[in-house]
Amino acid sequence: MAVWGGASESDLKAAGAEALPDGPSGVRLRGWHIESSRRPILNSLALQEWEEKLGTSHLPEMVFGESSLYLLHEDSGLKLHFNAFDALKGWKREPLPPVEVPAAAKWKFRSKPFQQVILDYDYTFTTPYCGSEAIEPNPEKAISEDGCCSLCWEDCDERIDLAALSSKEPILFYDEVVLYEDELADNGVSLLTVKVRVMPSCWFLLLRFWLRVDGVLMRLRDTRVYCAFKGFPSDSASYGDPNLISQRLPVIAHKTQRLKVSRSITEGS
Repeated sequence: MAVWGGASESDLKAAGAEALPDGPSGVRLRGWHIESSRRPILNSLALQEWEEKLGTSHLPEMVFGESSLYLLHEDSGLKLHFNAFDALKGWKREPLPPVEVPAAAKWKFRSKPFQQVILDYDYTFTTPYCGSEAIEPNPEKAISEDGCCSLCWEDCDERIDLAALSSKEPILFYDEVVLYEDELADNGVSLLTVKVRVMPSCWFLLLRFWLRVDGVLMRLRDTRVYCAFKGFPSDSASYGDPNLISQRLPVIAHKTQRLKVSRSITEGS
């Protein structure tokens, strides 16, 4: 279940945010539509369809194929989307060698107990997936002259503002979505999750792949995405909270001082 972090209607109003209507879990804030969806694991028929599309006969034990998180910037149409299918496509594109462990011998019979199966694939389902991105056309917005645009991640020297994330802002929306999970025949865990936290000044998400093969291997792959909102809140109630406004005001002067105690020595005659 999505958690609203104790945010009241006044918190939402002060931030200029609104909860999504009955049905989806999420929030609208500063031009962003943020929505999470959690659904049951795929049934056997759906899994067969996925196997055909992915070109494999192996999938995690629990695939939450219809669960997802997406963040849409409504003006630009920029959409960040996190889902199990694209993550497993990444697993297929990065064919790591299988981890050699003694317990793996019995895994050969997990899906086909009467037929020997050779573990010649990465049964940990390790994925390089960092999320999916797209431009979603907005029919209410005029089409630009060039008619299209593209997206590309590029390296930069900027860092996520950890101080802003630790500030005492109300959490307007929080959720954690499991995309897939495998218990590796009770010999560990392979787990892919995505979490999102929305506050008045920013949103932050963490996509995490976590692998533990008991007694052999641990692996962690994290993707963090952070978006800080520019400008000042539109609701006057926000200006009653100096902790919130202090994050937005420019620094006019800054001075750091240290108090030093000096002792004078008087010599006797």
